[in-house]
Amino acid sequence: MKKKIGVILSGCGVRDGSEIHEAVFALLAIDRNGAEALCMAPDVEFMEVNHLTMEETGAKRNALQEAARIARGNIRDIRAVKASDLDALVLPGGFGAAKNLSDFAVKGSGGTVHPEVSRLLNEMSDAKKPVGAICIAPSVIALTLGRKLSPLLTIGNDPGTASEIEKSGARHSNCDATGIVIDSENRIVTTPAYMLAGRISETCDGIEKCVRALIEMA
Repeated sequence: MKKKIGVILSGCGVRDGSEIHEAVFALLAIDRNGAEALCMAPDVEFMEVNHLTMEETGAKRNALQEAARIARGNIRDIRAVKASDLDALVLPGGFGAAKNLSDFAVKGSGGTVHPEVSRLLNEMSDAKKPVGAICIAPSVIALTLGRKLSPLLTIGNDPGTASEIEKSGARHSNCDATGIVIDSENRIVTTPAYMLAGRISETCDGIEKCVRALIEMA
């Protein structure tokens, strides 16, 4: 039976949802490594960003509906997913991770995580099931599990973001775009992706390594 890897999406688009390249590369890596993806997202509204001007439009969109674009409609409300449904879990990046899954983008280490995202991450941790996070998404793990586990994470090498990660109780390790950081004790794998990558191929390489390590750990 194929291992089932949960993928938490946060919308569709780097400025207000999931980073599309990162999400697609994660889904591709899951398939290439012989596993099956189970996509999910919270049913929440967020402020839409025009990706040409990078400014808010004043309109709102729904994270679950937007994420369904990436998942080709095969997606669940995260409320309906439990750790017992999964062998591992991965969070692609994009500002949605720091705006829709949490409010890290606004409050940093003082932020909170969407309750259903927090619930599932805690369930995965308690069940000793591996979790991966890409780009800025390790901030969601830091806010949820930082004080509980002091996990080792990476968002690349940005000192300001790394400082907020560490203020949350997590530990940060600098890492290049194609690398990964593995916290074997807490069964967490992270990669910087577009926090550092200057080329799409660098993002793909790092995510492939991250997902492969995650599946091997599952």
